[in-house]
Amino acid sequence: MPGIIRKKCQLKSSDRPYLALGLEGSANKLGAGIIRHEPDGTATVLSNVRHTYITPPGEGFQPRDTALHHREWALKVINDSLEKAGVSMHDLDCICYTKGPGMGAPLQSVALVARTISLLYDKPLVGVNHCVGHIEMGREITGAKNPIVLYVSGGNTQVIAYSRQCYRIFGETLDIAVGNCLDRFARVINLSNDPSPGYNIEQEAKRGKRLVPLPYATKGMDVSLSGILSSVEALTYDKRYRPDGKPRGPDDTDTITPADLCFSLQETVFAMLVEITERAMAHVGSKEVLIVGGVGCNERLQEMMGIMAEERGGQVFATDERFCIDNGIMIAQAGLLAFRCGITTPFPKTTCTQRYRTDQVEVLWRS
Repeated sequence: MPGIIRKKCQLKSSDRPYLALGLEGSANKLGAGIIRHEPDGTATVLSNVRHTYITPPGEGFQPRDTALHHREWALKVINDSLEKAGVSMHDLDCICYTKGPGMGAPLQSVALVARTISLLYDKPLVGVNHCVGHIEMGREITGAKNPIVLYVSGGNTQVIAYSRQCYRIFGETLDIAVGNCLDRFARVINLSNDPSPGYNIEQEAKRGKRLVPLPYATKGMDVSLSGILSSVEALTYDKRYRPDGKPRGPDDTDTITPADLCFSLQETVFAMLVEITERAMAHVGSKEVLIVGGVGCNERLQEMMGIMAEERGGQVFATDERFCIDNGIMIAQAGLLAFRCGITTPFPKTTCTQRYRTDQVEVLWRS
């Protein structure tokens, strides 16, 4: 693109390691993690502590209650993180916190904790984009060089590629995120929220035997998931139809089980995600796919994406639940990369935003 001025990252040179504390609390998971960057640039995870706010089956988590959970657990989670890392607050170079996107009240609770620590120990603050945190942690753990990124979580669904010091969004959901879709259906069929509704959907889907026809809605590079959620919810309550969608006769005994619906929902939604990811790979010419976000832990999604990538002569990169699910260490990693480029967040600017776009971040640490 002509006329673009590319900034250069001036990494601070040092003969000692850099240390950062990362605080994450954009949804129902409160995380604190400490990462160390060696003088040669390699990163070491020193601690990654997390506590999840879990609601009863059939219930979601409300912003006010989630924020209260974060305030109650913040001190213990941070202290545990420091103890496991074997460092003190005085050793840290910066405090990194999630600026957004996410739920307003939980974000503000964690930002308040970060500001308090900053004032008490005179440490600079770095506000981090939640999605960029997922991407940078995924790149660090898997070793993916320049992949197409599929970011799938409770609040976000995006296909992303890096270009000219920015993560460009190639496609995204037009309504609800894939994690939200799965979580809401888990509540409909009264699955437990422990450890997470999406995980329990995955386990239930493994017992499914029928593929029930559901709406398939890809629109160019974007997807729409509200229609498929409405359809699968209707099938849960409506006993007038057979698994093939035809009206049930008086002698029909065939029934659609919750496991069948979980299986069908996963297969259809994941096929949509694979399709738009493959389009992005073809456009960019990439042979790598990196799956990040909480839904990225799903083994069936990884399997389906792996089949597509193998047919294209490519490779899929993914992490386990330690780094896929929201955590503090991913915020520490992205924040420390920014800090080493001289980026900090002035105290008056340490606000949060529920709609902090992935492509609003200047990724100065990548060439």
